[in-house]
Amino acid sequence: MVGIAVVILLAGTVVGWAAATVLTPPKDLSDPTAFTFVTVQQGDVGSSINLHAVAEWALSPVGSNQAAGTVTSVNIEPGQQVTAGAVLYTVNLRPVVVGQGAVPSFEGLSQGSKGADVAQLQSLLASLGFYKGSVNGSFAYSTAAAVKAWQKSLGVTPDGAVRAGDIVFVPTLPARVALDPKVIKRGGSVTGGEPAIAGLPPEPSFYLPVTQAQAGLIATGTVVEITGPKKEKWIGVASVHVADENSQVKVMLTGRDGASICGDACAGIPVADPSSFSSRVVTVATVSGLRVPSAALESTASGQTVVIDKHGRQHAVAVVASARGMSIITGVSEGTKVRVPAATGG
Repeated sequence: MVGIAVVILLAGTVVGWAAATVLTPPKDLSDPTAFTFVTVQQGDVGSSINLHAVAEWALSPVGSNQAAGTVTSVNIEPGQQVTAGAVLYTVNLRPVVVGQGAVPSFEGLSQGSKGADVAQLQSLLASLGFYKGSVNGSFAYSTAAAVKAWQKSLGVTPDGAVRAGDIVFVPTLPARVALDPKVIKRGGSVTGGEPAIAGLPPEPSFYLPVTQAQAGLIATGTVVEITGPKKEKWIGVASVHVADENSQVKVMLTGRDGASICGDACAGIPVADPSSFSSRVVTVATVSGLRVPSAALESTASGQTVVIDKHGRQHAVAVVASARGMSIITGVSEGTKVRVPAATGG
């Protein structure tokens, strides 16, 4: 009988515990213990991602080599700005000089020659101070005398005749140019006719190589802060997105308000290969103000955004910016303690 009594007693205890458990109402979410409280205070909200920006020069042919022989020196650096009369390189120790003109060098010029190429030669000699006559396209005695004076200044035998390979005429000067390193290299052989001189635009193209997912974060107009080679800061703005067949995307960058991205520092960016620079992509611009965790924001039945203080009072607020789980708001006083669901943390 005692055993039966014990069993009945245990059964009663279990039934009582189950009933108590099932019938106990769930924790009221309005219970303060369901929340923690944070203080509304001044702070910043913003978001960015770190990527690499690439600068790449787009070269366009502007002149051909017409000299034949062995390249004995290369006299300019890639991307260097040159003016009329600058020596680009030498072939068999004879200087190859740059001049401005629409007609490429194609033949030797000497006394008796006529044409637009002679006029270009006369303009070059005049700009260098060797020719005082009329730029008339007629290679007469005065032009020959100017050629001799010019040749003497270059250390060339002053015979008064210009070989086809002595001058490379390019459309405009001054200009930034680059020599094809596969053609114009010390000790290399040239035969004439090689397209060897390229012109550079005022600045290289800048872009961000990104994945499709990253591209989705970078809208047109997004600001990109680029760190230059001397730790200077350049500002670019995201423009068009260009995708290739491998799902790689180039987000092209432009200067802000039409300005150059690299300015005067563009000349220091290497020409031969693309250059990579650290950059910070500002996906959400930094905003300062009263900051709270975004989890503190609640929505009423009417769709109004509110925060609730420690006394349970609602404060209608406007959200200025949100990023990384924090928001800048207006409509509540600094120092107010507002609730955040405990599971989220504050």
